[in-house]
This record gives sequence, structure tokens and C-alpha cells, in this order.
Amino acid sequence: MKVLSLQCSHAHGFEGWFASEDDFQGQLARGLVECPLCGDAQVTKLPSAPRLNLGAAQPPAEPAPPAQPGAKQEVMSAPNEQLQAAWMQLVKQVMTQTEDVGERFAEEARKIHYGETEERGIRGQASREETRELLEEGISVLPLPIPKGLKGPLQ
Repeated sequence: MKVLSLQCSHAHGFEGWFASEDDFQGQLARGLVECPLCGDAQVTKLPSAPRLNLGAAQPPAEPAPPAQPGAKQEVMSAPNEQLQAAWMQLVKQVMTQTEDVGERFAEEARKIHYGETEERGIRGQASREETRELLEEGISVLPLPIPKGLKGPLQ
């Protein structure tokens, strides 16, 4: 089994597990490899090195002392993997708490907004024009790309 570090054209990094390099190349050529975050099929393999355990583990580093009151705090950005995991968790949460109305999204959003049907969380597809029209009518909508991998049952 070969674990490869992959990246889509939108710089989303992810792992792929393949039987061999030939298996990866074959799946890539057939368009079967895509980004789990955005569904992009323009995937490249990133350079990676094997992990070798050549010695004992290093002792844990000493924790940093707590900041003094009024002192500037150092802010670190979350690693890309943490952001991607948080995004996927958000999308999963939206999917479990909303009803998929498919291409009837604009119609259903209007019905809810104008009180013609019960208020509930919905998701679906709308064109840019439909989205613009909904926003102009004062109907709050948020475009949310859902990765293909989350549209079906998860493994």
C-alpha cells in the first residue's frame, strides 16, 4: 500500500492510498482521483519522504510560560490540515441539519421567506442569477460548495 501526499489546483492537501504507483497513475488518468474538499480532479503528487524510526523518541519540549497581563500574545495560524478538517466538519454539520431541496432551492427559499411554508433549514442548487435575485429580495443565502465525497454515504 502506497500513501501519497496529494494536492489539488486550489492548494488543498490530502492523502491518497493506492496499491502502487501504477494504480495511482491509472486512477488519475481515468479522472478517479479528486480533492475531497472541493472535488477538483486536477491533482498532483507532492514530494514526500518516508518516515524512518532510527532512534528513541525525543523528550517533550518544556511548555511556554503563561503570558503576562497586558503582554502581546503571539498568534499562530492553524495548519492547513486543521482548517480543512474544520471545513469538512462544518459541511457535515450543515448537511445533517438541513433538508436537500435540490434544484428547487430558490423556490423553497422564497416560500419560507414569504411565510408560505414552515421555516426550516434547506440546502440545494441555485444559479448565480438566482442567488443574486434572492439576495436582492432580502433572502439570506450562503453559497456552500459541498465535496462530492460528502454527497453520498461516507466510508
